[in-house]
Parts: sequence; C-alpha cells; structure tokens
Amino acid sequence: MAKTRGNIGDLERSVMEALWAIPDGASLTVREVHAQLAEERDIAYTTVMTVMDRLARKELVHQERDGRAYRYRARGTRGEMTADLMRDTLEEFASHDRRTALAAFVSDASAEDVEALRAALAKLDGA
Repeated sequence: MAKTRGNIGDLERSVMEALWAIPDGASLTVREVHAQLAEERDIAYTTVMTVMDRLARKELVHQERDGRAYRYRARGTRGEMTADLMRDTLEEFASHDRRTALAAFVSDASAEDVEALRAALAKLDGA
C-alpha cells in the first residue's frame, strides 16, 4: 500500500469506510459514495468528487475510468492503512523518541491490544 502522506480527514475517512465496506475487487462511483454519505449528512456531490480525487492523488484509492465516470476502490485494507499511519507518525521522531512513543502507546493499550501485539511479535519471532 502507498504511504498515507499524513493523516486523513473525517470526510476522507467516511469515503474510505464506504470503499472498505464493498467486496474485494469491487469498486464504487462518486455517485454511489455520495448516495451513501448523503444518508447521514448534507453533502454536495462535487465535494465527494473532490475528496475522492484527492484520495486518488494520495494513492489511497485506485481510480479507473468507466465510460464518462470513474470507479474507485481502496488500495489497501483498513488495517494496512492504520499501520501506514502509525509508521508515518513514528518516522517523524528520532530513534529515542520512537521508543518512548511506542512505550506510551503500549502502556495505554487495552489488554486485547497488548495480546494482539504479543501474538504479532511471536509470529515475527517464529518466522
């Protein structure tokens, strides 16, 4: 998956949620995403179009021509994007600060999150 190039906004996240909700390999048009978002908020079609174009430029979505319209699908899973955001954030800090940030993250993590981290680390050690 491509770098996230910084955090994504609330509207970008809503668009990504719509794209993650469709089956693998499927794609949506701006009109289809707009229809979903318009159920919960007052939003212009052109706003959704601009956001989806911006997500394509950020390389978070794949954009392909379908007649006069474009179809969009997420380039990666929600988990991959979250991991990229975490890596991007950690890369902004010096090595010592990264260790401090990771320690702070783990100290505030839930028991389930700590167990998931342990399982992931064990998987890496076994690989």
